[in-house]
Amino acid sequence: MSCIPLWGLAQVPETPMLVFPGDSIPKEFVDLKEVIVYQPIQFANYEDLKRYALLRRRTLKVYPYASLASERLTTLRDRLNSIKSKSKKKRYTKQVEKYLQGEFTDELKKLTRSEGRILVKLIHRETGVTTHALVKELRSGWRAFLYQTTAKMFDIDLKTEFKPEQVEEDRWINDILYRTGLSDPKK
Repeated sequence: MSCIPLWGLAQVPETPMLVFPGDSIPKEFVDLKEVIVYQPIQFANYEDLKRYALLRRRTLKVYPYASLASERLTTLRDRLNSIKSKSKKKRYTKQVEKYLQGEFTDELKKLTRSEGRILVKLIHRETGVTTHALVKELRSGWRAFLYQTTAKMFDIDLKTEFKPEQVEEDRWINDILYRTGLSDPKK
């Protein structure tokens, strides 16, 4: 008996190609955004749950102000860099301050002390500079001293830094911002 090799050719199944509306190039796969799944938070007791819920509400209330402050600071610094004269820079800074006071004073006066403390931390988180240092840089050391003294009367320290690796409340604030999608955990 002789052995005759048989060669069989099989068809390779073709991968279906998808064409999406507005796209002319067919694709073998669907592009999906990355999803981050967080583990459920475990609280030791009901009091911890209440503190977290309160911190979450406060953080979500003041975060838009901190985010806006970061954007405005970036714009302000860009514009100040384009101005050559020191007196014109000072005049422009005063104009911006007046505008911001008119726009936000009433809203910020309604914040509680705890929300104010969180706002100071979030401004440091978003800008990388303490609120005190920002006032000192943009206005004057005397004005920063006055603002710090006034804030101290309300148990708020403008020199407070955001340190999530050292302070538990800051770690929770970071967690809240990541879980709500307001901040990118990859930063």
